[in-house]
Amino acid sequence: MYPTKYTKAASIDDAVKALGADEEAKILSGGQTLIATMKQHLAAPTGLVDVRSIAGMVGTSLDGDTLVIGAATTHAEVAGSAEVQKHTPALACLASGIGDPAVRHAGTIGGSVANNDPAADYPAALLALGATVVTNQREIGADDFFDGLFGTALEEGEIITAVKFPKAQAAAYVKFRQPASLFALVGVFVAKGSDGIRVTVTGAGDEGVFRSEALEAALTGDWSEAAAKGADVSAEGLMSDIHGTAAYRANLIKVMAARAVAAA
Repeated sequence: MYPTKYTKAASIDDAVKALGADEEAKILSGGQTLIATMKQHLAAPTGLVDVRSIAGMVGTSLDGDTLVIGAATTHAEVAGSAEVQKHTPALACLASGIGDPAVRHAGTIGGSVANNDPAADYPAALLALGATVVTNQREIGADDFFDGLFGTALEEGEIITAVKFPKAQAAAYVKFRQPASLFALVGVFVAKGSDGIRVTVTGAGDEGVFRSEALEAALTGDWSEAAAKGADVSAEGLMSDIHGTAAYRANLIKVMAARAVAAA
């Protein structure tokens, strides 16, 4: 065992102060990844700064055509939110399919986004919908936020406070689950918005979530299941492991994309 100081932050300033006082401290939100890695002794933070009780970091709201979700909002709360279901039903559907009920009632959108697991669902949604990550210091577009496996644009002392989603004309997310972990073996999010067609893939890339140029080009010319199935999706840069080869994942990306277009 090792000593770990727990701090329940009452405000963003409290959280920033606690993080500044201990360079080995970590932010605790849902803890679905952090606590598990601590149990396995793969992480040993000297401090945990709990941000779940900070006012304004929990809940969903609409600001005109923009959906705002507090970073400490759980997956279950996102899935059940009337605002999310009205604004972006695909996001509510995505949240309802994360993990199991225990995970959905503990894990948070901010924690998932900050962790950027290569098989997580939310990064695909943010990238496809052109979302904006709001921190205590600035706002970061999704295109500039995700940076390879578990990498993000977050700097030391920077805390995600909310995520903003513009309204899409049509959107859907479909994933093929790895049956043991329930993570996406391949997940595809398709969205048609004011800036055109965006298609993102999670669970398949060597470098984490990514946009599929091949599918975006195919669906821009023909928004149909047939166009998705006929796209030239390369296996280059895709993972190969015990669950599936890169070639298998490349084909599965097209299948999931076609199903997402049908759902959208």
